[in-house]
Amino acid sequence: MAVPKKKTSKSRKNMRRAHDFLIAPATSTCPQCKAPKLPHRVCSACGTYKGKEVFPKTDD
Repeated sequence: MAVPKKKTSKSRKNMRRAHDFLIAPATSTCPQCKAPKLPHRVCSACGTYKGKEVFPKTDD
């Protein structure tokens, strides 16, 4: 049976398990258009931030 010769360090163990700690980014809803957006960012759907229009809405 294979037995490790040395103890696996916390650093090496956590580097191997790095993908286990990934989390989805937090989202909030835009108060104007109710679209999901990142917190503290301009809404990409309507172009507003804190109730003010930052850039005009683009029609794609």
